[in-house]
Amino acid sequence: MAIRPSAARTGGSTKRARAAAKLKQQLPMHLMLLPCIVLVAIFSYYPMAGILIAFQNYNPTKGFFHSKFVGLENFDYVYAMPETMQVLWNTIFIALLKIVFGLVVPVVFAILLDMVRRSFVKRSIQTLIYIPHFLSWVILSGILIDILSPTDGIISFMLKGLGIEPVFFLANEKLFPYILVVTDVWKEFGYGTIIYLAAITSINTILYEAAIMDGASRFRQVLHVTIPGIMPIVVLMATLSLGNVLNAGFEQVFNLYSPVVYKTGDILDTFVYRIGLLNSQYGVATAVGLFKSVVSFIFIVTGYKLASKFAGYRIF
Repeated sequence: MAIRPSAARTGGSTKRARAAAKLKQQLPMHLMLLPCIVLVAIFSYYPMAGILIAFQNYNPTKGFFHSKFVGLENFDYVYAMPETMQVLWNTIFIALLKIVFGLVVPVVFAILLDMVRRSFVKRSIQTLIYIPHFLSWVILSGILIDILSPTDGIISFMLKGLGIEPVFFLANEKLFPYILVVTDVWKEFGYGTIIYLAAITSINTILYEAAIMDGASRFRQVLHVTIPGIMPIVVLMATLSLGNVLNAGFEQVFNLYSPVVYKTGDILDTFVYRIGLLNSQYGVATAVGLFKSVVSFIFIVTGYKLASKFAGYRIF
């Protein structure tokens, strides 16, 4: 049956009226997002034009358009550098340890903190473990350098009291990567704990009541109710953290490391800093940064696909 032209026009005008009303209703929210969009465009997308430097023998006085194009020579130069593979290994090793312990420690602590029944004690512990998250690595590095000092540090004082020779932790190649991991987890696990505590509180209490009626111990409740209940959040955080597999923490390493521990403590970000800013090899430094960004993008896409396939979790 053919639709009358007048009916079609009426239906079209109704849809347009609904769309206009919806847009008018949502306009304040779109305007609220506008400053964020502008900031992201200026500070995240506009600087992407600098990727061209990776394929040029860049000269700041000539700019993008007049510097000599060299193709993949910068990437070949980076690959031929003897320290490149060691720096890459250091970055992956430190970042993976941070990702693993940055997931495990907050989950375990959140479960233990959820068992605390006194609200005052619970809130006090939450506040104490959350404070380091707000402190910059400049401040924390100064504190850690004093604590780990081989002459007058607290750790050295305790070792001397036990009759043990003090250790210069920040100048020890073998210990330095683990010091980075431990201090990073100490700084950030309070933030993760709050996320997982929120996930635990969203679990339906009927599940715990059913488990108690079945005779489940506290450990069994955690194993069969709490952990499955927060697993979607754990999967989400793990997926998002895969994008940081080559981000071992520039601020932390830069403020704690020294040439003595370059062999095990130097990472891609500090490597780029020394090549690009200290040695003025802008093309080479940009090539390393571009390589890092591409690999991180591949990891986060792969992690998202795995999370969707095996855990049924989708971000969008």
